[in-house]
Amino acid sequence: MPRSRRSGKRPYSAEHVPLDLDRVGGIRRAESGPDGEWTTQRVRGSDRTFRCPGCDQLIATGTPHVVAWQADGILGDTAALENRRHWHTSCWEARLRRRPTR
Repeated sequence: MPRSRRSGKRPYSAEHVPLDLDRVGGIRRAESGPDGEWTTQRVRGSDRTFRCPGCDQLIATGTPHVVAWQADGILGDTAALENRRHWHTSCWEARLRRRPTR
């Protein structure tokens, strides 16, 4: 016999809220552009600092950012993954308008 008690997590009258994939993070994406094929992953932050190749500034610890590596690397997937770079999200999105500093 089913329970008569309703769930309190989400009221039945409440509208369903769709999942925002940009906030999920950690999902690898394939991106293509005039600069080649890329695999990107948005990360929430790290306990290390990284230097963004787009602006040559440090990405502070705990700052959400993008990790990117070439998907069509000549030397293979392992070498491409070892050459991954950590970008500020805005620098990654503007990479076609300005060239990397490193």
